[in-house]
Amino acid sequence: MENMLFCWIFFTLGWTLIDGSEMEQDFMWHLKKIPRVVSERTFHLTSPTFEADAKMVLNRVCGIECQKELPLPSLSDLEDSLSFETVFENGTRTLTRVKVQDVVLEPTQNVSMKGASVRRKRQVYGTDSRFSILDKKFLTNFPFNTAVKLSTGCSGILISPSHVLTAAHCVHDGKDYIKGSKKLRVGLLKMRNKGGGKKRRGSKRSRREANGGDQREDPKDNLERAKAGRRRKESGRGRRVPEGRPSFQWTRVKNTHIPKGWARGGKGDAALDYDYALLELKRAHKKKYMELGISPAIKKLPGGMIHFSGFDHDRADQLVYRFCSVSDESSDLLYQYCDAESGSTGSGVYLRLKEPDKKNWKRKIIAVYSGHQWVDVHGVQKDYNVAVRITPLKYAQICLWIHGNNANCTYG
Repeated sequence: MENMLFCWIFFTLGWTLIDGSEMEQDFMWHLKKIPRVVSERTFHLTSPTFEADAKMVLNRVCGIECQKELPLPSLSDLEDSLSFETVFENGTRTLTRVKVQDVVLEPTQNVSMKGASVRRKRQVYGTDSRFSILDKKFLTNFPFNTAVKLSTGCSGILISPSHVLTAAHCVHDGKDYIKGSKKLRVGLLKMRNKGGGKKRRGSKRSRREANGGDQREDPKDNLERAKAGRRRKESGRGRRVPEGRPSFQWTRVKNTHIPKGWARGGKGDAALDYDYALLELKRAHKKKYMELGISPAIKKLPGGMIHFSGFDHDRADQLVYRFCSVSDESSDLLYQYCDAESGSTGSGVYLRLKEPDKKNWKRKIIAVYSGHQWVDVHGVQKDYNVAVRITPLKYAQICLWIHGNNANCTYG
């Protein structure tokens, strides 16, 4: 029964219900030339205090209806929002100003699904449609192996051998960096060996990093740990850790990039459109990662569906997968009905579309799950689950963060 369920899930990942009037060839990744985001100048800033509380819901969000009333941003506005802060593991911080080239400013028409019901304040709508991924054959293989857990309690997704994409609010509240983000760690899923209780080489280092990293060891602490270990061994005889139980390999973050559209530093409200961040890992991983893609319009989504996996707080250390329909979109946001709890924010939202001139289908990340937000709809505050779309400009910016220049960021 379990195998049949997972076969159905994987079938759904790429072949959700498709309207008979739509042709299969419409569901393709279309490579297009993207604008250029070029680093202009970098300034040193004072070190942040890292004292903000983790906060998912903003005080007030200009949502899709609100955005319809706003004028198009000017080129200077875009350059200001796409300029970015970088905070390093030693606590230092820089600001990089950017220039945007080859961009055409055009309004993007919003698309709404007719008859969408008004929702109450909740994150699971009706019957809980989430799936906990427990089978290790699926948990440690693509695409589920790309999901990661942040030490601040959020989720993220691997987009290169050394980079994780997540939500900006997972490390910054719009004014300051949150508590715990100075020694930020990323947990990659792994499976325990059979027997589970044996120590592995490097495990002490992983535990040290998970607890905040490179402090010098005190001999007294070692003695206390040894005594505690003997007590655990004596009290735990006859019991074994369940075979195949997932655990995390924790890796320190080398630096974090956040767009100025989010990190306002008290100069205006953080814009939900820029709720994304890139983390560079101190040590590269060897797992298969998911590539970045540009978010297509709703009508280009198979069945209008999106997919993402994260570590919801109500299912301790379980990877939770879900898929759902998109109800509304703007140039920067997706509103959707995916059941999700706190802990899943920062997850990479992805699609599986056909590659041009090829027979194979490929998954790419097209948005970052921002979470449950109150948004302004015709002057009234309503709650939605929101994802931040990867637009051509955001693609160019994230590509710049990954490669350090825009030479490899011509098409996306």
